[in-house]
Amino acid sequence: MRIQRVLLPVIGALALAGCQTWGPTWSEVTGRRFDVVALNTAPVVINLIDGNGAFPNAPGTPIWITPGKRRISATAVPMSGGWTGGTDLVEFELDAKPCERYFIVARFENPLGPSWTPFVDEIQQIVGCKLPDAAPAK
Repeated sequence: MRIQRVLLPVIGALALAGCQTWGPTWSEVTGRRFDVVALNTAPVVINLIDGNGAFPNAPGTPIWITPGKRRISATAVPMSGGWTGGTDLVEFELDAKPCERYFIVARFENPLGPSWTPFVDEIQQIVGCKLPDAAPAK
C-alpha cells in the first residue's frame, strides 16, 4: 500500500513531463477525407511525421504539429473492399502554415491497385489558434 502511494505520484509526474505542450499557435494534419464524393480518393493513415510516430489519437483525428516544413509518411486505405495486399507507403513534404488544419487524402489512378499520390483535400482555419504577431516595423 505504501509503495502505491509513492509510485502513483511519480508515475503521474513522469507522464505529465512527457506530454508535449502547445503554445497559442499550432497546425493540424489529418488523413480523413473532407470531400467524400470525389472519385478514386481514399483516407490515409499517417504513420510518421518528421520520423516520429505512435500518435495517441484514433485514425482520422487531427494530429497537432508545429508549423513549418514537415516530412510525412503515410499509407492509404485500399479502395476495393477485398484488397488484402495493402497500399504503397508514400513520403511527402507539407509546408504547414500556422493555425491551419490539412486534410490529406490519397488519389488512386487505378482503384484496384496499390499506387496512390497524396494531395491536400481541404485546408481549414483552426478555431482558438492565435496567429503569431507580426514583427514590428522599423
